[in-house]
Amino acid sequence: MMYSNQNIWRISYPIFLSLLAQNIINVTDTAFLGRVGEVELGASAMGGLYYICAFTIAFGFSIGSQIVIGRRNGERNYTAVGPVVIQGILFLFVLATLCFSGSKLLAGNIMRFLVSSDEIWEATMEFLNWRMFGFFFSFINVMFRAFFVGITRTKVLTLNAVIMALTNVLLDYLLIFGHAGFPEMGIKGAAIASVIAEVVSVVFFFTYTFLTVDRKKYGLDKLRTFDFGLLKQVLNISIFTMMQYFVSMSTFFLFFVVVEKLGQLPLAIANIVRSIYIIMFIPVNSLATATNTIVSNLMGAGKTSLVIPAIRKIALISLGIMFVFSSILVLFPQTILSIYTNDTILIQGSIPSLYIIAGAALICSLANIVFNGVSGTGNTRSGFAIEMGVLVVYTLYIYMIGIVYRQPVYICFTSEFVYFSFLLLGCMLYLRFASWEKKKI
Repeated sequence: MMYSNQNIWRISYPIFLSLLAQNIINVTDTAFLGRVGEVELGASAMGGLYYICAFTIAFGFSIGSQIVIGRRNGERNYTAVGPVVIQGILFLFVLATLCFSGSKLLAGNIMRFLVSSDEIWEATMEFLNWRMFGFFFSFINVMFRAFFVGITRTKVLTLNAVIMALTNVLLDYLLIFGHAGFPEMGIKGAAIASVIAEVVSVVFFFTYTFLTVDRKKYGLDKLRTFDFGLLKQVLNISIFTMMQYFVSMSTFFLFFVVVEKLGQLPLAIANIVRSIYIIMFIPVNSLATATNTIVSNLMGAGKTSLVIPAIRKIALISLGIMFVFSSILVLFPQTILSIYTNDTILIQGSIPSLYIIAGAALICSLANIVFNGVSGTGNTRSGFAIEMGVLVVYTLYIYMIGIVYRQPVYICFTSEFVYFSFLLLGCMLYLRFASWEKKKI
């Protein structure tokens, strides 16, 4: 049976709401720190991107796990789901320990190499010294997300993300500015608020799962030690999504390293525009996640003939939604920018970049859906190969226009056109000519 618009919406809208709530954290941090100063705003961008680069390794593992869970769910082999979740949590806790330890030892030297401003480096390290504690909690969160998305029970993600976002907004207000008797911590307060919000999220997921999920049905009723055979099976799928997400985010990190060389003001502009860009991506990312699990479930049910029509339908929905978002951005740029800062120079400097990302978002709305369709088939190796080819072109482009020719920040943002155009082309060629229908996992 073909997935109807109603089916797609049923799976997608809770993911959309959860991503919206989760990204309130990003908006809040950027908006509050935008009123503290350019240094803090730029430092939160650099520190936040370092954190996300590590986080995407865990997220990539969860996407691979989600594909396996979705396939087992489509096969109605429900008891095989729980072991994947439990092994994933154990593995990600070990990975979080490694990332935390490595960051404690190396983050300062890495950021010193990448950041030229002493002020921004010091503020970045003040942020990271607290933010890296979040690895232990955010890594576990993504495994719960993989479980609930994989079994198409996505409404819980909305409730979790709302609780997480409200916690972060309240603590940002109290800790950044020092209200209600709390100390004024500035950028350090933003980092602590984010970590506490992630702790609250983990507690919620464990409690909700214990109280509402049929643990026996999904094989969650027995604690297990490491099952290296099962972990290897999941890693065969996940390893390429882990590398793909890490390399992809590292390249975005490179974008900010390039912009940082242009000065504090361009870096502040890039951080504000990035925050708006991420918000615009929310409907696309929710539909992309739905695409991944829909394709995986269709493959598990043996309905491969419905995969391409499903991807096409979701891509068109994504394009329509993004057209509305881009139109709003183009028509009301100053109103949107005033949410983040009251600095008129910063607002005027950001407008050209907003116009660029409004156009790039339209291509993204198609490329992201089709790419997640490729991943949903279980062919993560091919997805990684496509991504790597695209990233080589992207890196060369941003290096030339940012480092060699030192173009302004809005010209640097044209790299998004390059990235998504090549990604869309590569994925379309793969789905047209590769034998993805026979993939077994």
